[in-house]
Amino acid sequence: MSEFIKVENLTKVYDVVKKEEGVKGSIKTLFKKSYIRKTAVDHVSFEMDKGEFAGFIGPNGAGKTTTIKALTGIIHPSSGKVRIMGFEPQKSQNEFKRKISVTMGQKNQLWWDIPAKDSFNLLRVIYKIPVDQYNKTLDELTDLFGVGELQETPLRNLSLGERMKMELIGALLHDPEILFLDEPTIGLDVAARKSIREFLKYINEKKKTTIMLTSHYLEDIDYLCNRIIAINKGAIKYDGSIKSIRIKMVDQKIVSVSAFDISNFDKLKVYAEKFEIHNNTIQLHVQKDQMTELGRALFSNDMFYDVNIGEIPLDETFEILFGKGKQR
Repeated sequence: MSEFIKVENLTKVYDVVKKEEGVKGSIKTLFKKSYIRKTAVDHVSFEMDKGEFAGFIGPNGAGKTTTIKALTGIIHPSSGKVRIMGFEPQKSQNEFKRKISVTMGQKNQLWWDIPAKDSFNLLRVIYKIPVDQYNKTLDELTDLFGVGELQETPLRNLSLGERMKMELIGALLHDPEILFLDEPTIGLDVAARKSIREFLKYINEKKKTTIMLTSHYLEDIDYLCNRIIAINKGAIKYDGSIKSIRIKMVDQKIVSVSAFDISNFDKLKVYAEKFEIHNNTIQLHVQKDQMTELGRALFSNDMFYDVNIGEIPLDETFEILFGKGKQR
């Protein structure tokens, strides 16, 4: 049982004002309010060890951000327990705040109108970071991102990708033990996302920083995380490795076959639940219990010159998990 991060039956319920339709409804609400109880997080339990890199995934409105806010002390749970490194986040102890950091892709922690370096200096004072340690950490982080020359530029004059790099540098200046990331690569181009992925991988492996990441970009999750925690409608649906979820949720393989004569594909379609043809290649979704028969059809002659077998893409696996698709 891990005591590094331990969440037991975390529940968060909001009272939301119920508004009737139309102008009359709005006026009525001003004088007499009625409420609907909305459960954002419903008895969520999980643990994390020091140094883990976990992907926290789920569709919009699943409860991801609410959970992270509860883990960092931004909001208080309605019930349940959260203990992180022996602290209760809702008590907002300064010692706890110095051991964690939070970065949200749609919110700035650095000051908008001043150079990033001035924001970094303010964070140095807030976290009481010794000057020598601050200079060493700042040099290391700016070198990793290659943004040393941009420190003198006001944040508002930087590109979205550059701003996010500065946000991550600011989040790590005080050398936190845990980093919570809520959609840090949202809206970024491919090059910027790749740069941030490499940076986070380095921080996790080199500094052993424990990281919890939410992202809608499944390539981020697939590349970075050794574990995923999937949540939907406020409840945990899966907790384990990406490899295990593919085995558990999908009973198909993707088979790509190339042939000089595409008319030969007709004899393969009978083995597929789904297929697509692109030029001289057919891609088949094949049930695992049909793989042996397909293999006999493929290798009993020389009509096909290239065969590749792979797993169902991660996005399709998650569609099945969250009920947006069905297992074929």
